[in-house]
Formats: sequence, C-alpha cells, structure tokens
Amino acid sequence: MTMIDFLTGTIPVTVTETERVLVLRHGRFASMLTAGHYRLRRKGTTLHRYDIEANPAFVSSYSDALKRARPDLHDAHLTEVRAEEAEVVLISLYGWPWRLLHPGHRVTVWKDAGLWTVERHAVTGPLLPKALGDRLEAAGITRVYTPVTVPDGHTGLLFTEGALVGDLAPGLHRVWTIGAKSTVTTVDLRWRAHEVTGHEILTRDRVTLRVNLSATYRVVDARAAVTVTKDYAEALHRALALAFRKTLGALTLDELLADKVAVDETAAGEVRAAMAELGLEVAEIALKDVILPGEMREILNRVVAAEKEAEANVIRRREETNAVRALHNTAKVMADNPVMLRLKELEALETVASKVERLTVHNGTAGLLSDLVKLRD
Repeated sequence: MTMIDFLTGTIPVTVTETERVLVLRHGRFASMLTAGHYRLRRKGTTLHRYDIEANPAFVSSYSDALKRARPDLHDAHLTEVRAEEAEVVLISLYGWPWRLLHPGHRVTVWKDAGLWTVERHAVTGPLLPKALGDRLEAAGITRVYTPVTVPDGHTGLLFTEGALVGDLAPGLHRVWTIGAKSTVTTVDLRWRAHEVTGHEILTRDRVTLRVNLSATYRVVDARAAVTVTKDYAEALHRALALAFRKTLGALTLDELLADKVAVDETAAGEVRAAMAELGLEVAEIALKDVILPGEMREILNRVVAAEKEAEANVIRRREETNAVRALHNTAKVMADNPVMLRLKELEALETVASKVERLTVHNGTAGLLSDLVKLRD
C-alpha cells in the first residue's frame, strides 16, 4: 500500500483474466470484480478471490446467500445446474465432458470459465445409452457405472433389486451405479459335458457297484435355468445319479453287463424330461464305466476263465475228432490202393532226402522198382 492509498483510505486491487473477486461492504454483497485494476475503500471492505481457470465451479459458503440477496449479481456471473429426480446431467466445458450430476444434485459454475453445454439424460432403466457411456469413458467419468461384458456364446440376465428385468446380448454393457442396484448374471449357452464319477449303486442281486456317467447338455432357456433352480448343473448331477440308481437297482449284475445301452436309454428319458423343465437340453447320456469290487472282479475273472477253458476244450475235442476222421479216411484209401501207399512212401523219402546231405538206400533202386512191380501185379 502506498502513502497515497493510506492517506485516502483506499486499497489497490488487480484482477487477472482467470480470476474473479467477490466484494463485501460491511458484510453485504457489493460487487463482483472482473479482469482489471481497481481502488476500493479500505474500511469495511472484504475481498474473496476465486481462480475460475483452476476451478470452474463456484465453491463458496456464500453461494446460496448470494443467490438470495443479489440474484442480479449471481445471474450475471454464475449459472446453477440442477439434476432432477430420475435424470442425470452431463456438463461439458468446450465440448468435453466435465462433470456428471446425479439425480437431485446441483453445481454452480462460473459463466466466464468457458463455453458450457448441458445435456439432460433420463434414467429410465439400469443401462446407460451406448453413446453416453462411450463419452463418459473417454472423459474418465467411470464411477457412475459398472462395465459388464457378455462373451460370445453367452447371454446376460439383468436383475434390478433382485427382479429379472431383461436379457443382454453378447457385447459390452454399462450398468448405472446410481439409483436402484442392478446386477448381471452371465449364462453359458454352449454345449458342455457333465461327469458323475464314482457313484455307488446296489443291484437287485445285492452287488455294490461304482459307475461313471457322462452327459452333454446346453442351456436353451436361460431365464428358467437361473430362476427355477439355484444351480442347474447341480440339478443335472442329481438327476443323473437318481435316474441311474433307480434303473440299475432294478437289474441284476448279469443283466446290467449284458445290455448297458438299453439301461442308458431308459435312464436318459427320465433325465431329459426333468431337465427340460429347467431350461436344459440334454443330448448324449452314457454309462461309461462299471467298476466292480475287488472280490467280485476275481470271481468274474475265474468264471470267465472257466468258460473260456471249456470252450477251448470243446474246440480241441472237435479238432481231434476231425483229425482222427481224416486219418481213418486216408487209411481206407491206402488199404484199397497199395500203389498210392507206395507213392506216399516215395514222397516221404523225397522229403527226407531234401533235408540231408547223403541218403543210403539198401537193396538199391532195383529193389524199389521190383517192389513197385510186385505191388502192381
């Protein structure tokens, strides 16, 4: 402060382009200073300086009082934006999203801070419009929604306050975090395999077995699969186990091992009918393995070994009988035709001669020929 300022009782005030100064005289709103240089009376003057570049919002305890006492001064420099119930307001500065007002919220901004635009969007459902969501995400305003991605081959079920309100196709969706609470449950619609392993069953002849079951299925009605039962995969597991327990328990061990395919079809029909009510389509159902207790396996192995041994004995006896019958027929032919017998001897001699280096024939070739002549005579 200069000597002149002190003598005249004034203070110099300089306001830049990025500032505004609220002047109070004796506690009352007097004026709002824009860019420039001023001399104000020192006594009874209070100044409140605001940087409208750093903070475009008018954050002050005088906000409501200024609007009531000096609406003209308020409206000349400030703008109040309020979001009504069931709507959000997107405030943009120079076309770039600056702030999103929740329902019932408000903000007061400096008019001279820049070029303001206001967009009002009704919150009519739990999902953000795609265009609005893309703009908010680009501006980094992400606290007002939760992104949800539904993969290909899936569907999304949208729940609001626990009630199912809609289906979501594969892709990116954004759910409001303001207002009523909403959640999304994704359901896989692709074909899947379900295994039931080590399930114990007591047959009609009181043999305890362990079986392995397999089924392929898919969800065709996502709403029913999620709302009718708590866990449709667990429901399928129980249905397979109960159906096969009922079907196999009515058979003996021999009947079960003789025709597993027929057993599968009987149990499969019951499972498919029960799962259709839960929104599931069940395709192939198979009884993959039948696992016997250790003692039973040994008994069956002995039975099978005995059966195979008996079959082998029958085949051996049959072959021996055929061989004896063939020898008998050959002997009869030789007895009726001595020349053929002699030729067989010569064939045997030729076979033996081909396998040794030297062969000695007693009585000479003449003896052999004379024997042939005798046989012919």
